[in-house]
Amino acid sequence: MPLRLPDRLPAIEILKGENIFVMDNSRATTQDIRPLKIVILNLMPLKITTETDLIRLLSNTPLQLEISFMKLKSHTPKNTPIEHMMMFYKDFELMRNEKFDGMIITGAPVEDLDFEKVSYWKELTGIFDWARTHVTSTLYICWAAQAGLYYHHHIPKYHLPKKMFGVFRQYPLEPQLPIFRGFDDYFNMPHSRHTETHKDDVLKCPDLQLIAESPECGVSMIMERGGREIYVTGHLEYAANTLNTEYRRDLGKRDDVEIPLHYFRDDNPANEPMVTWRAHANLLYSNWINYYVYQETPYDINTIE
Repeated sequence: MPLRLPDRLPAIEILKGENIFVMDNSRATTQDIRPLKIVILNLMPLKITTETDLIRLLSNTPLQLEISFMKLKSHTPKNTPIEHMMMFYKDFELMRNEKFDGMIITGAPVEDLDFEKVSYWKELTGIFDWARTHVTSTLYICWAAQAGLYYHHHIPKYHLPKKMFGVFRQYPLEPQLPIFRGFDDYFNMPHSRHTETHKDDVLKCPDLQLIAESPECGVSMIMERGGREIYVTGHLEYAANTLNTEYRRDLGKRDDVEIPLHYFRDDNPANEPMVTWRAHANLLYSNWINYYVYQETPYDINTIE
């Protein structure tokens, strides 16, 4: 089943070029189906790129999804045209009375700052609180995962001597969970971060369930409230060339960034990247939508609490 997307969203034409079936709202309204309402709080600087990455994965479900985009009133993005933001995004204040079946909160390029020093921290934590009573399941990605763990459970982040950068093997610790339905004994996940969450801090919190980790990059997935919140420290949504783009961008500008590991063929940046995470990325997002959103959300969305 296709996604319901805002008319004229750039991702529509991009994904049609990849033979991914999406439809805009004009056509979707002719179908008598109660779509799942998914809201994306996109904190990444290149909004259109992140929109396309996430929609590509969400399209791999047989359920109809209605996608909305949320933005912060307290932050003005610098790398996305204001016309795009005005056309496709709504301030949280305009959405706070709505309820959603699922929510995705992306990472943000603010790792070097203490959480409380992030300019939009107060508004963001208000959204964290709101999501717990207005959303069936929320997926936190990368910095958002660290921010959510810190706000809800006082779990700190720790600065790394060099960037955790590359594609790393992850091992499910609770393979029987529906989020891992169909997974192999391990799966690959891109990581691109300057900070980390320590396993000992997670295990000390009785409300949290560590569900996947890596011997190279540590904590990778955490769950609480039976999947009402899922925290992912990496970027399964990344497209094939994203790590390469980041590597070229930072080359010669930062002394804590090295060649992304296990990404270029033979670990040689002169070679093409190897995409080794796409299948599990599609599977994880499909499992999230099916088992933690669709099968848990009420038919009357207004009864979410």
